[in-house]
Amino acid sequence: MKERVTLTIEKDILEKVDGSVNGADVKNRSHAVELLLTKAFGNNKPSKAIILAGGKGTRMKPMTDLLPKPMLRINNKPILEHNIELLKRHGIKDIVLSIGYRGEHISEYFGDGSQFGVNISYVKEETPMGTGGPLNLIKDQINDTFILMNGDELKDIDLEDMFMFHRKNKGAATLALTTVEDPSAYGVAVMNGHKIRAFIEKPSKQNAPSKLISAGLYIMEPEVVKMVPEGFCKIENDVFPRLAMNDKLLGYVFSGQWYDTGTPERFAKAEREWDGLK
Repeated sequence: MKERVTLTIEKDILEKVDGSVNGADVKNRSHAVELLLTKAFGNNKPSKAIILAGGKGTRMKPMTDLLPKPMLRINNKPILEHNIELLKRHGIKDIVLSIGYRGEHISEYFGDGSQFGVNISYVKEETPMGTGGPLNLIKDQINDTFILMNGDELKDIDLEDMFMFHRKNKGAATLALTTVEDPSAYGVAVMNGHKIRAFIEKPSKQNAPSKLISAGLYIMEPEVVKMVPEGFCKIENDVFPRLAMNDKLLGYVFSGQWYDTGTPERFAKAEREWDGLK
């Protein structure tokens, strides 16, 4: 429940508050003040993140013949390092990396995370486990709200605002959604308000229900882990539809940068345009 209050604030401070309003991630002055207070008092973010970094990146051959795709470099840093920096920026420092194909390159580079200002542990996918299967490897460590994210995309998301959205709307899983001009190469979200009803896979541009696609970052409650089947699991197909049927799948639309690096053409675009975290 929210209550209306009246505040007396120095003019120069109020100008800084108003300067953070962009109409999208920070919608108005009231929202800006709420975000600042939430950040100041803590309890504004999940404590743990799991990054999926075990894929083979077959579409990126020959670049991935020797390296896993998350270790390919953009702006002189591995893509995975940009994702770790996003988490660190929002105070999320307990990170689990799920590694598989040529995972030794990842563990050797990042170690225990101390030199990056975070705490990193690892789980090894002996065989590919998809986007959901690795959760079963650490299910005994998940007791609170957590982040699951892909390690081979570039994204700039206000994780604290997304967490507030998740808590306010009481979903079991909240998906970060980004807007693309042509969604025909992706799964496109069918929305009803904040709730995701379904994803339509690779519709034609003319018939797409929206221009919103998954940005590969999810905030989830522990109950979701219990829905993940043993072995290989594609969470988008095996878990999310069940959540959507029960009105527990939310979509958080953000306006920050997002780049898919899954093909040589998309990787080249990310190299040209990625402007770092803001």
